[in-house]
Amino acid sequence: MYQKVSQSGIPTRHQEEHDMNRRRLLQMTGGSAAAGAIGMLGEKSAALAQTYSKATRGLPALKITNVKTIQTCPQGGNYVVVKVETSEPGLYGVGSATLTTRGAAVVTAANEFLAPFAIGRNPAHIEDMWQTAYVSSYWRNGPILNGALCGLDEALWDIKAKRANMPLYELLGGKSRFAITTYCHADGKTVEETSNNVSKFVEAGWKHVRIQLGGYGSPILGKTPDFKDAGFGLPEDGYQENEPYVKGTLKLFEYIRKVHGGDIELIHDMHERIEPIEAVNLVKSLQQYRLFFAEDPLSPEQMGYFKMMRKQCSTPIAMGELFSHRMEWTSLISDRLIDFIRVGFNHVGGITPGLKIARLAEAFGVRTAWHGPGNIDPINHAAQGHVDLTIPNFGIQEAVDLGWGQVIQEDFPGCPQMKKGYMYLNEAPGIGVDIDEKLAAKYPFQPFPAGTGFRFPIRKADGTQIRP
Repeated sequence: MYQKVSQSGIPTRHQEEHDMNRRRLLQMTGGSAAAGAIGMLGEKSAALAQTYSKATRGLPALKITNVKTIQTCPQGGNYVVVKVETSEPGLYGVGSATLTTRGAAVVTAANEFLAPFAIGRNPAHIEDMWQTAYVSSYWRNGPILNGALCGLDEALWDIKAKRANMPLYELLGGKSRFAITTYCHADGKTVEETSNNVSKFVEAGWKHVRIQLGGYGSPILGKTPDFKDAGFGLPEDGYQENEPYVKGTLKLFEYIRKVHGGDIELIHDMHERIEPIEAVNLVKSLQQYRLFFAEDPLSPEQMGYFKMMRKQCSTPIAMGELFSHRMEWTSLISDRLIDFIRVGFNHVGGITPGLKIARLAEAFGVRTAWHGPGNIDPINHAAQGHVDLTIPNFGIQEAVDLGWGQVIQEDFPGCPQMKKGYMYLNEAPGIGVDIDEKLAAKYPFQPFPAGTGFRFPIRKADGTQIRP
């Protein structure tokens, strides 16, 4: 009698029984292997838990016992620091809540709202505390509330890293680079003066230099404004003409490239000073000079023009100094309309959101260039620096030119150091920067520090205010 056979030569019925037995065997052995793997993982987890238990045995449950603000104004800059004290003797953290133009409002928000909110909580629960604090006022966002929240958030990260006895960057994943590339700022009343200042930075080791002609918008190139002759506004109000600024900027770049060649990386801060369509044209015209990036060409209210700008040229764009709400940067990053995200941690709420912004930007090929001028305290610079050291999509960090002065370094022990175009953090546990409260008290908070550039408006010839 003819009997069907499989390709293996085994009769079909026997082949079916063979396959069934094989599947049963695989299920049994697979189940045993899975059970063994689960058992091994369980043993490893138990071992890790035991190790952690031994390391923390005897440590009391950590609680926040006090939150206070420290206000100081060394060398003309209003700084606000949040200090978070804990139930562990000697363990505290410091964070930056500096908002130069509205510091007193941040102090009120931190003292009257965040302090009572935080006291009694576990400082280790950073994410939970950030999220609950963020919505605790119901209405949220804005640089004042975010500034206070940044002070709390950075202080909590400082505490966590101090308790781990390691620099913060180690907790964030470890170094991805040996130091932090920075850019400095060269300005001058003439193209020659700006060029001379560029030379000083190049000789000091900087490879990235931001160049301006007579400050933001080149107001020195304007004539006597008509609004002053008409008695409109206040005598101190500033004046800017768009056409002289645009022509002067192009002339400046032509001169700097001619004198310093093509190797130096050049940056220019437009500071949102001209109309959107003029900004598009200027960024397009600057493409021939190969910028590292054009900084803040548009105001946050006019972000729709980025699509037009992107279609017309490939000049790299950095944006975000005035951002405080996640919806302001999300689409710019995801639509690849900018090349560098430039928010400051003290304006968006601290290290916790800063890390999330960096991760979002990484997914879309956007690099970081955190906001960091000299009127932001060293604690915030260091906090941003710890993130800079770890993230793969780090671009550049705005520097305090040649470092902070002696008074600020004494006021803030552990300041980052600027050397040959790089920023270096110290290796102390935590963020690495502290504040000397007694010394800070010698430099009292000022109602509105001179030289901030925001007390009086900048106007056009007819008196119309220019939005910075």
